[in-house]
Amino acid sequence: MAEIVSLNKYRKARERAKAEREASRNRVRYGRPKVETDREAAERDMQANRHDGNRLERSEGPPDTD
Repeated sequence: MAEIVSLNKYRKARERAKAEREASRNRVRYGRPKVETDREAAERDMQANRHDGNRLERSEGPPDTD
């Protein structure tokens, strides 16, 4: 004969497991020290500035039609 299962307990256990997985991901994402976060932001800014610095300038005049 089949075992009787409380669906309410099953649902609550499933929700607890889901909340724990999400909490684990958030600890990794947001649980970093401020120094590490600032360093990553500085690296992003440096890469963006380097990219913009290598950009070629376009002339503002009309194109030449020789």
